[in-house]
Amino acid sequence: MKTILCYGDSNTWGYNPQTKKRYPYPLRWTSILQKELGSNYEVIAEGLNARTTIWDDPLQGKYLNGQRFLFTCLHTHKPLDLVIIFLGTNDLKERFQASALKVAQGVLTLVEIVKTSQTGPEKTSPEILVIIPPPLQLTEHIKKFTHLCKIHEQAVQKSKAFSQTFQEVLKNQGHLFAAADFISTSKIDGVHLEAKAHALLGKKIAAFVKKRLFKI
Repeated sequence: MKTILCYGDSNTWGYNPQTKKRYPYPLRWTSILQKELGSNYEVIAEGLNARTTIWDDPLQGKYLNGQRFLFTCLHTHKPLDLVIIFLGTNDLKERFQASALKVAQGVLTLVEIVKTSQTGPEKTSPEILVIIPPPLQLTEHIKKFTHLCKIHEQAVQKSKAFSQTFQEVLKNQGHLFAAADFISTSKIDGVHLEAKAHALLGKKIAAFVKKRLFKI
């Protein structure tokens, strides 16, 4: 059996932008990934709402810093065959003042932790797959709030640079999957994934894993 750890934020946790609650287990992309891969795989979902790559959140707490928990998480679930990192969206909050480049560098820091963790089989390094988050959207709901609109618009513009910037920074550092090639964020809040996006993402990641990583 191969073990896959999915390390992410609310879109890995399964936040529903319509209800503001959690999607039922079968609807989350990690669960769909498990279903598509079958019983020879164990998919572990480690999603946390508001998790950043490397930033301590001064308002919500240091525990949201993905760098702080990653090493412990890797050793908790080892041996790991694959670690999927799906982070970066929360780095765009105004208080972090992070450019697309800084976000990508934050992801690179996490990749380097995985590479040196010795948490793969026989103390090797697990395979690494970075999902590049899809761009944010400036939705009609957000446009109603003038004080939020300008801030969110800046984050939207930065997120549009994710695909190219991630590829430049993370070249030869693992496998990359550009989520924007297949899915988009919700038109409700412009940040989270709707159920259809979860379903498609889970299936596309499963196909990627089978073809590019473990060649099933």
